[in-house]
Amino acid sequence: MGRATIYRPAGAVPNHKRDKTGKRRGPYARAMTPEALVRSATTQSAVPFVPEIRLATAAEPYALWDSTAREAPPFWAFPWAGGQGLARYVLDHPGVVRGRRVVDVASGSGLVAIAAAKAGAASVTAGDVDELAVTAIGVNAAANGVAAVVTARHLDFATGWGGTGGACAADVMLAADVFYQRELAVLALAFLSAAARSGADVLVADPGRAFVPRAALTPVTTCEVPVLSVLEDGQVKTVTIYRLRP
Repeated sequence: MGRATIYRPAGAVPNHKRDKTGKRRGPYARAMTPEALVRSATTQSAVPFVPEIRLATAAEPYALWDSTAREAPPFWAFPWAGGQGLARYVLDHPGVVRGRRVVDVASGSGLVAIAAAKAGAASVTAGDVDELAVTAIGVNAAANGVAAVVTARHLDFATGWGGTGGACAADVMLAADVFYQRELAVLALAFLSAAARSGADVLVADPGRAFVPRAALTPVTTCEVPVLSVLEDGQVKTVTIYRLRP
C-alpha cells in the first residue's frame, strides 16, 4: 500500500551499525527470516475504518525502521489513509471486483488486496517493491482467511513484475496513496495508464498528497478516514477515490 513519507525525527540516532561492506545491519536483519521479522515486530490489529480486516501492525515506525536495516521505511507495517479509504470502498461496492481478476499495486500491507478478496474477486495479485511487504501481504492474507485468493509478488513500477518488465493480466487495478513523491508519481501514473489502455478498470485512492495527477483522474467519491496519528499530520484525512481515464 502507498503512503506519506516517513521522516526520522530530528536528533534520532539509528540503532543499527554498518558491516564491512557499508550495508546497514540491525539485529532483525542479521538473525531473522522476513516472515519471522514481520511477525516479531508487529501485532495483529483491526484496521481503523475497515474493522473487518486485521493487519500485522507496528506500534511506531522508527524503531522498526532501524531494526530492519533498510533504506526504505516499513510502509508495510501500517494501514495508510488511501488504502483504508479504497479498502472501504471495495467492501461497500463489491460489484467493482466480484468475479474479476484484480491487481493491487504498491500494496504495502495488502489491505486493499485483502478487501478485494473478501469482496469476491476471482483472484488478487498484490505487488510491492519491498520484499518485506511481499512477506507481510502473505502473512496478512492468511490471517484474514484469503490466502487462497491473494498472491503476493515483487513489483517495481520502473521494471515491472519481478524486475522483468512482464505484465499481469487485470480486469481491475487498484492503487492507494502512490502519489506522495514526484518521481514515484510519474512512474505510477505511467504503469496505471498502461493498464487502463489495456482495458483494466483502474481505481486510485489519495488523501491529498502533493503529486496527484488530477488531470488524468475522475473523482468517484470521498470519505473521511480516521488515521494513525504516528503517521499523519492529524487524526482524520479526506480520501478521494478516483477512476483513471484511459
